[in-house]
This record gives sequence, structure tokens and C-alpha cells, in this order.
Amino acid sequence: MSERDTIIADFLERSGWGGAERRRLAGDASFRRYDRLWRGDERAVLMDAPPPMENVRPFVAIAGHLSGLGYSAPRLLAADIAEGLLLLEDLGDGTFTRLLAEGADEAALYRLAVDLLIDLHRLGARAMPPGLPPFDEARLLREVQVMTEWYVPEVLGAKLPAAALDDYVARWRDLAPVARRVPDTLVMFDFHVDNLMGLAGRPGVAACGLLDFQDAVAGPLTYDLMSLLEDARRDIAPDLIAQLKQRYLDAFPTLDRDDFAASWAVMAAQRHTRVIGVFARLNRRDGKPGYLVHIPRVWRLLERSLAHPALAPLKAWLDRHLPPERRGVPTP
Repeated sequence: MSERDTIIADFLERSGWGGAERRRLAGDASFRRYDRLWRGDERAVLMDAPPPMENVRPFVAIAGHLSGLGYSAPRLLAADIAEGLLLLEDLGDGTFTRLLAEGADEAALYRLAVDLLIDLHRLGARAMPPGLPPFDEARLLREVQVMTEWYVPEVLGAKLPAAALDDYVARWRDLAPVARRVPDTLVMFDFHVDNLMGLAGRPGVAACGLLDFQDAVAGPLTYDLMSLLEDARRDIAPDLIAQLKQRYLDAFPTLDRDDFAASWAVMAAQRHTRVIGVFARLNRRDGKPGYLVHIPRVWRLLERSLAHPALAPLKAWLDRHLPPERRGVPTP
């Protein structure tokens, strides 16, 4: 038994789950792992988030905040914060991804997720807990450089000159204020079908379970809706995207449509740029090539966002330094 296994066994014993049956539930793109536990008729989920690579404090804080607002984040059953171990309420197996694969009503599931965002964003400042970190310019710039650090050398065979990289950052710095033309809210950051649960029997938007929000920030209200509808892992019909976007806008009649569209385009370009870099990093650094299959889709989404006039300078930079014929998939 490894040292980590011993730490986990001790935690489960202290929590009253020492004799529970345990089975691997999932892993993700981070260092976190999840196990399902059975104790008679009771079930729970063990989150193993080993420090220093992971920090469970943000998850605990945001889960408590969301639950306090009436949303279905997993309840915390036990915790060893220092060791990165949480025992959580088991919300079941019904991720939106699984439900969609089983033939569930796609439009109905997406409407539920959009309605949750509408409900949350209507809270205004109350949606954001004290101490929530900002999605500021420094974070935006740091994240878009993941692509130039990890993806660009993979497809070009070399790093770009320092002057080109400085120009890239400068163009993004000019875009940062455009993203902030809409109000801030709680941004859960990875709000998409893999991280949403269908919870039968719960009323209203509580029927939408929330799994992944530990990277939450205070940022533009366009971000989570864009993350949902411009999914790196699955295609969504354009007419459904338009209907759902309109559903959201109808709930906020005073929201400036031009500012919303500009903020959406910048946030979409920023997220898709980061994701391309992260998928390349997962392949090269972490030995997880399975994400590479999504890169062509993410490039299509990025190119769509670049069509907005506000992003013309960034589009020009990409066309010069990373032209369409070089936007390939790194070697696994």
C-alpha cells in the first residue's frame, strides 16, 4: 500500500466509511480522482485531490455557497482539507453527457442549464461569495499563453520569436476590456454537459446538478453560457444555440446586445485558445492524448469567434504566425 493509499484509508476510517466498498468512478484533466463508496444502502463519492497539485478549499467554499443559494452542488459529508480529501454526496450517474447518449431530450436539458444560469445571474452581486478571485487581465493573459507555450511548438516545430509573443499578448491586452462590457457574476468556469447532472425529483433549476466549479471566478456573465453552448467536446446545432442564447437574452431585456456579442466573442476566443493549449499540454506533459481528438472542433469554434470585428487584430496575428494550414493536431 502506498503512502497515499494509507492516508486515504485513515480518512475513510475516521469518517465512518472504512469498511465501505470502493470503486473508481472517474478521473479528469486535472490530478483529481473520484471513487464511489457503498456502505449498505448509502453511497458517497470520494474526491482525491492530492496537494500540492490540487487545493480543495475553493471547491468546498463554492459548493457551500451554491448550496446556500438553493442549487444542487454536492453536500460535503467529511473533509481532510490538508490532505486534499473530500467525502461528497453522490449525485448519481446521470451526467448530461450520459443522458444525451441515452436519447434524452437535448433541448430540454440545455434549457434547464440555461435557466439555472438565468436564475443565478438575476441575483446580481449576491451570486458572488466574498473573496471570489477575479477573472482579471492577468489571468486572461496567462491562460492564452498556454497555447503559445504548448501547442505552437508542437505544430510549428519551434517556439515563436519573443517579439511575436509580445505582440500576441499586447493584442489580447487590448481585448480584455471588451470582455468586461457586461456585468460580472459567479463564473463556474467549466459549465458544460460533462459537469452537469440530471436530478429527477428536484424542483426547478435544482434538477440541474453541478459537479465542477472549483475554478470559479468573478467574471463576465457571458462566460458560462458560452462554455455551455460552444462545447469543446460535442457539436450543437446552430439553430439550438441561437434559441438558447435568445432564451437567455429574453430574461435580461436591458442587457446591451452589442456589448453582449462582443464580450461573448472575446470570452469564446479566450477559452478556445486556452483549451487548445491545455489539450496539447495534457498530451505532451501528462501523457493524456485522448483530448487531441477535440482540437479540430475547438479550432472551428475559435475561428468562428474571430469573425467578430473586435477580434480582427488577433485574427491577423494568428493568420500570420499560425495560418490555417498549420492548425493541426499534435502527434500523440
